[in-house]
Amino acid sequence: MPASPLPHLPIRWLKRTLKCLSAVLVLVATGTAQTAPTSALLSQPPRSWVVDATANEVIALHHENSYIRYRMRVVDEKGDMMRDVVESKDGAVARLIERDGKPLTPEQDAAERQRLADMVASPADFARHIRNDDTGKRLADQLLRLMPDAMVYTYTPGQPQSGLSSQTEIVLDYHPNPHYHYPSTTSEALSGLEGRVWINAQTRQVVQMTGHIFRAVNLGWGILAHLYPGGTLLYQQVCAGGSRYIFSHFEQHLTVRALLLKSFTVNTNISGSDFSVLPGPMPYQQAIQLLLQTPLPRH
Repeated sequence: MPASPLPHLPIRWLKRTLKCLSAVLVLVATGTAQTAPTSALLSQPPRSWVVDATANEVIALHHENSYIRYRMRVVDEKGDMMRDVVESKDGAVARLIERDGKPLTPEQDAAERQRLADMVASPADFARHIRNDDTGKRLADQLLRLMPDAMVYTYTPGQPQSGLSSQTEIVLDYHPNPHYHYPSTTSEALSGLEGRVWINAQTRQVVQMTGHIFRAVNLGWGILAHLYPGGTLLYQQVCAGGSRYIFSHFEQHLTVRALLLKSFTVNTNISGSDFSVLPGPMPYQQAIQLLLQTPLPRH
């Protein structure tokens, strides 16, 4: 996508872009100091860790021939919602199972069941849903592939470990590469971000990534959006089974002015839990039936 002002894009596109960006770029955090990695590990150029980690993140993003089920809790301006998520060969489907920490009422559950039944009855509606997801994946894929060159990486003094893993982590600080030419409007947001990334030294998977907007950023010369300084992002992930990695925690706190007119805040807290590997691919209709056959949680 060429870098250009896009004044007619809807705000939902901007929010989706920010979500993808946040999932890739994630207040510089401190951790409990552990045994420092061997000098052999730190003798490698810092960028080499990012090249390998980025390749692994692209694999995790598309997770071909890998299907899992998990619970996803989202806390944002719409409230606190828990969903049961199943990945099908056609794309992920989800059932709302809790609102604001409470089981759904019979009326809420009936509405959710009807929504899923309508999706089974109308493959075209499901296809539209998946196209939105695919757009988000493409944006995240593009940003991931830019990371080795869009940022400058340095080893963090003392190598403070995140405490999220029992294995040695390589810890890198990053800031924008002043000589990098950002190829798209979305990627311009990288020019105002800096932070820290923790990489598992054995698997070369990202354990945690944090970032903050240290200066104002204009997207499309400010016509599309303006990101105010002070925003923070956090991304953590775990192994869900086998070689499959997925997010376990994600936060974004941003202030944005969209289309030169409207300013709004984005405060999102998402967590994943109860991961289980599915035995194989299933059509989305079967995944929905699996969701509907599962009793709602009770407190």
